[in-house]
Amino acid sequence: MKPKVFIAGATGFIGRWFIERFSDKYEIIALSRREMKSSLRDGVEWRKVDMYSVSSTIKALEGADFALYLVHSMQPSTRLNQGTFDDTDLLLADNFSRASELVGIKQIVFIGGILPKEKSKYSRHLRSRYEVEQTLGARKPALTALRAGIIVGPGGSSFQIVEKLVQRLPAMLCPEWTKSETQPIALRDVLTIIDHCIGNGETYGQAMEIGGSEKTTYMGMLKKTASILGKRRPIVSVPFFSLGLSKLWVALFSDSSTTFVSPLIESLRHTMTVSPHPLIERLDLQYMTFEESVHEVLAQRDHLPKMPHGTASRRIKNTVRSVQRLPNRSGMNAIEVSEEYLRWLPKSFGSLIRVAEEGEFVSFCLLGKSLLKLQYVRDRSDEKRQLFFIVGGMLAKRTDYGWLEFRSVLDGQYVIAAIHEFVPRLPWFVYINTQALLHLWVMKRFGKHLARM
Repeated sequence: MKPKVFIAGATGFIGRWFIERFSDKYEIIALSRREMKSSLRDGVEWRKVDMYSVSSTIKALEGADFALYLVHSMQPSTRLNQGTFDDTDLLLADNFSRASELVGIKQIVFIGGILPKEKSKYSRHLRSRYEVEQTLGARKPALTALRAGIIVGPGGSSFQIVEKLVQRLPAMLCPEWTKSETQPIALRDVLTIIDHCIGNGETYGQAMEIGGSEKTTYMGMLKKTASILGKRRPIVSVPFFSLGLSKLWVALFSDSSTTFVSPLIESLRHTMTVSPHPLIERLDLQYMTFEESVHEVLAQRDHLPKMPHGTASRRIKNTVRSVQRLPNRSGMNAIEVSEEYLRWLPKSFGSLIRVAEEGEFVSFCLLGKSLLKLQYVRDRSDEKRQLFFIVGGMLAKRTDYGWLEFRSVLDGQYVIAAIHEFVPRLPWFVYINTQALLHLWVMKRFGKHLARM
């Protein structure tokens, strides 16, 4: 019987090539936000999942032996997203870890980033990848973390950026960060290593850096790519490019958003070379060179694995998600934080806002009128997560969906306060300039309150 491998982030670059290469070896369950109409190949089942929802993730993971976690929340999922990519990634990883434990997954394989030797030098993007790694490994399922630099393969965004810069710029003035050493690895080799790790007990609980056989620099990759493409491009290093200017420059000439490019550029400033690991060395891989991997990208760019056609769920237009990370220096659990919030809120508004509790219901009231009514969900709450459904109030347009939660993350260092799928009653322009800003202000003040405790 084939092992069951569930892929979170199956429609992405690595996920679709894993399916292409290993659908005969594994029984693959591919997870997607969309409802897929067909699988396009035997041995692959597509399941719809909302990974912001623990219950949806649990349902999607039923029957899993192993999981490949390839999720990165760089794109918004609601009309208004009040939250950074790192806080959102942390929440999604905590959901997946919680659900994986509940369904009895044996192993999670995660693709992260190579980390600088000193924690003080972690970029925001690499720190986020490390937080996701810590979170996925915090519960019963064994974690195998593969830390990679640039992965070069057909459809990969990192090499697409390099190629577009070479194709579009007649000459390149490169900032100092392009001299940083890196160890790119071909997608084909990454897939071989993932296959080696799945179900391999020796890799359980291991964090392993992976990279190709040759070290180079980002400037070196630009020069090599220009040579392969037959482009004569003067490429010169200059000292006066600021980090901010580099982000704008790369975004402009690679058709990428600054939101997507910024965390990547911040990471590229660091040396990203590999410390050998015996479990990887034992594979005795004949790594593809950077030049070979570029030729493979160019040869297969028009032959990317086909994805089944999917249809998005009908969504209410004006949905809101707000994910805020708060300090938790006193080490309170989620129950204590939610109770403190209900005590603190009326005090912070000089009793203008009143909190009324009746059984499992909580109402935030102004002049006797309920602004927002919540229902405590006891059977889905615990010391690390407190869940409330949004069920009424003058400010809520939709009362059959949407929820508020407080959750303890990273061994209690932080608390995430999050609202999901909230639909405001106020007109959208009014909402985003009043209630939405007020919510951020309140959460920022509550965070300062927690920091002082």
